[in-house]
Amino acid sequence: MIFAQLRSYWSILRTRGPNQLQFWLIALAIGVAAGGAALAFRRGIALLQKLSYGAEDVHRLHSLAGGLPWYVVLVVPIIGGLIAGILLHVFTPDGRVRSVADVVEGAALNEGRVEGRAGLGSALASLVTLGTGGSSGREGPVVHLVAVMSSWVLNRLKADGIKGRDLLGCAVAAAVSASFNAPIAGALFALEVVLRHFAIHAFAPITVAAVAGAVISRLQFGETVEFVLPGSSILEFYEELPAFLLLGAVCGVVAGLFMRAIFLSEDIGTRLQGRFRIPRFLRPAVAGALLGVMAIWFPHIIGVGYETTLRALSGELLLQQAILFALIKALATAITMGGRMGGGVFSPSMMLGALTGLAFGFIATGIFPDQSGSPSLYALAGLGGVAAAVLGAPISTTLIVFELTGNWTTALAVMVTVSISTAIGSKLVKRSFFLTQLERRGIHLAAGPQEYLLAMFRVRDVMRPCGAERAAAEATCWEMVEKGLYIDGGATLEAAFPVFERTLEPYLPVVSSPQPGKAPELLGALFHVDALRTYNRALAATAREEHS
Repeated sequence: MIFAQLRSYWSILRTRGPNQLQFWLIALAIGVAAGGAALAFRRGIALLQKLSYGAEDVHRLHSLAGGLPWYVVLVVPIIGGLIAGILLHVFTPDGRVRSVADVVEGAALNEGRVEGRAGLGSALASLVTLGTGGSSGREGPVVHLVAVMSSWVLNRLKADGIKGRDLLGCAVAAAVSASFNAPIAGALFALEVVLRHFAIHAFAPITVAAVAGAVISRLQFGETVEFVLPGSSILEFYEELPAFLLLGAVCGVVAGLFMRAIFLSEDIGTRLQGRFRIPRFLRPAVAGALLGVMAIWFPHIIGVGYETTLRALSGELLLQQAILFALIKALATAITMGGRMGGGVFSPSMMLGALTGLAFGFIATGIFPDQSGSPSLYALAGLGGVAAAVLGAPISTTLIVFELTGNWTTALAVMVTVSISTAIGSKLVKRSFFLTQLERRGIHLAAGPQEYLLAMFRVRDVMRPCGAERAAAEATCWEMVEKGLYIDGGATLEAAFPVFERTLEPYLPVVSSPQPGKAPELLGALFHVDALRTYNRALAATAREEHS
């Protein structure tokens, strides 16, 4: 009897979708599952690092790798790159690693869904890369991995777009919360970066999931923070505010150059792969060889870089070391990402920011020793400044900095730096690293829904077919086709609107893609008024979701 009731309940849930209370329970469940996935991913990296380098503690990876024979440091990233390349070759159609940008795309254009098979392959490849010396971060792969889990649930519940996006946000919030032991930042990251709005209806379930992810993390690691900072004086703090404004500008420029270096590396890698006809599964291995050579002299580039980040925050590095390590880390991350090895950009941007802030702090305290506090304070603000500009997430990044360090007394310094760096960094790219990645693929999310909504509707779905009521005359359509005034049925409204604006025609004939040696087939006509009506309805639906 009980099993029959459960089957009936599951059938109703699948056919009618969850109500509000049910959805909160599902959000709690996905939060627990996503937190467990983030924890398992972290444990997997630690296990691979132990097998590869003999390092059990991620905070001592740099020191332990520096004492290994040079050939071990060289070979391990090559083997890892080869395995990652094979995984991506098998699981993805294009050899490209899926990460946060694809999650943002799924939220905007695919009702909260992402690719399943390609996502799992990308997570495995990133796991291998991070465990064998890749110079990237673990948070991006985890975000996409939990998005795959969320998509699996959504497909079985047949949830609509709003619930799909909300549940995706729940999974992301829990993953970020568990990764950083930062529930506040996790919830805001999902809203700020993935959903890109702060609708009230999404806030409650996302917060529930974020708390669940944090609980999973704390059950394993306790109430500890990721970075324990030394005590530092902030007696001259208010007099230093102009220096933090300047630091924000420096961080914005550094973040912009860092992102551009990654994109340049991607383009160079693609050109070299084509010129020398390198199989795509070998591309990560070539990148791994370059990383291995660099790691012989600079082992701090291996992995997520938490040891070097902590040393920068503690002020244990010299000025020359901070500058050199920052340049080498940026280059190593660009090689890792451009070589399609996998991983994310958040941890590298934190390390780069801490090194940038420390170097700036040494210079500032050297010039004004009587009005300056500790260089560690600048390192902390720099960490937030570069990371926020790269992610395009000033609010959640600021909170992540506080929750990672447990230090809330430096709020003004971090906030000032983050605000300036984000404003400058967003001008050097398309708002953020993730949105620029999508822009390079022809997906225009950075400009807002007024741009990307047009790409969601195919001309074939909006047109009036031949013979339908109030359809265009076929003879007139063929005359327009002969003049070159037509549009392909497989195109989207994004391609149709410029033609309407250029020609001022009330409708355009829609034809099928012509085959070689064959004339195109007339499918119908796309009326300008129908296209505008569809677009306006989509804009209204988006506005309702964002303000509900």
